[in-house]
Amino acid sequence: MKREVLAIRHVHFEDLGSLELVLGDRGQLVRYLDVGRARIEAPDPLDTSLMVVLGGPIGAYDDALFPHLNPLLAMLEKRIEAGLPTIGICLGAQLIARALGARVYPAAQKELGWKPLTLTDAGRASALRHLEVDGKSTPVLHWHGDTFDLPAGATLLASTDVCANQAFSWGGHVLGLQCHPEVLVDRFESWLVAYPGEVAESGGDVVTLRAETARHGPALERAARKMFGEWLDGVEPSK
Repeated sequence: MKREVLAIRHVHFEDLGSLELVLGDRGQLVRYLDVGRARIEAPDPLDTSLMVVLGGPIGAYDDALFPHLNPLLAMLEKRIEAGLPTIGICLGAQLIARALGARVYPAAQKELGWKPLTLTDAGRASALRHLEVDGKSTPVLHWHGDTFDLPAGATLLASTDVCANQAFSWGGHVLGLQCHPEVLVDRFESWLVAYPGEVAESGGDVVTLRAETARHGPALERAARKMFGEWLDGVEPSK
């Protein structure tokens, strides 16, 4: 197995963010596979030390519109069954949930903006504990219109008032994050340029969201780097 990270990227600016900084500190190379620029079925999902499926504006159930979803789901199923470290963020978490047999569907309410997570007891005992400091939760970025049922055998780690299943673990080697703890302030403007219509439809505005990102983003970056680092410590083979 290569000491390399395979990141499946649907939108160029929805990258690994703070997770990539942690991986760089550890000397791990990142290979991005951009959907639409390569054959998604080409990589062997068992050939890398970590696989991350990133976010995007499509539905995890839109197989008929986006044929790459079927081979991607097959990759996830194969990797999860092999017990190899796997992370899903937003759309990636939804795809992991689907690969584990859970239903993915439109949420009753779009969740877009900054708000804290409510961690479960299991969440506070996990690497997500870094998202709470002295009992106060760090606001994280939310940007999704779909949700999913908790997969069988999964452990719920976090929720919000409008999205019950915000984060989960499965089998000790799988982490699903509906929210965006990876976001970096200095890369966020691309989100605003690409999706102003979504911001408006959610009842928000670009100026306010930019200001909230500048206010909350630095604390999230610090917390997320600690979170991702601890999670990686738990799944990386001992040297």
